[in-house]
Amino acid sequence: MNKIFEAAREVCEFMAEQRWQFCLIGGLAVQRWGEPRLTRGADLTLMTGLGDEERCARALLDRFSARIDDALEFALANRVLLARASNGTDLDISFGALDFEESMMTRATPFEFGPDLTLPTCSAEDLFVMKAFAARAQDWLDAEGIATRQGGRLDRPYILRHLEVLCELKETPEIVDRARKMLEASS
Repeated sequence: MNKIFEAAREVCEFMAEQRWQFCLIGGLAVQRWGEPRLTRGADLTLMTGLGDEERCARALLDRFSARIDDALEFALANRVLLARASNGTDLDISFGALDFEESMMTRATPFEFGPDLTLPTCSAEDLFVMKAFAARAQDWLDAEGIATRQGGRLDRPYILRHLEVLCELKETPEIVDRARKMLEASS
């Protein structure tokens, strides 16, 4: 098993022991739903809500090493904990609190990446929303790969509804327009 999967298993097992709601996002979820690509670490969302971030961050930092100085302060200010698994692999653990993230947790499902390696990932639709919302060049390539590979199976109204709400907060309606065109072209 490669180092990224080992790291993902380690952090997922820890979060499951805590009885937390979480799922894989990012490059590992792209392997399930889009065009597989190289990734350097494991990305997860942990549902902390508003107010439980510090308790969760402290528990994670008791178990995993920090990647930066003042990791706790950074996590509380930016809602992402930058940690490292025991094998040295980077972990980016986002703290979820939005309605979209709550929905993502209920829609997450286990996926068998290989023998004896089943981990929870977000849905294809939720991954598409996150990739489009991030709107960086690699994220748009990932979103296109998801749309192409999943095609007409994607719940387009769900995607556009959640993306519209998020983009209103960021005042970026052009993201919704680009995503809509991408989804139309893939079905």
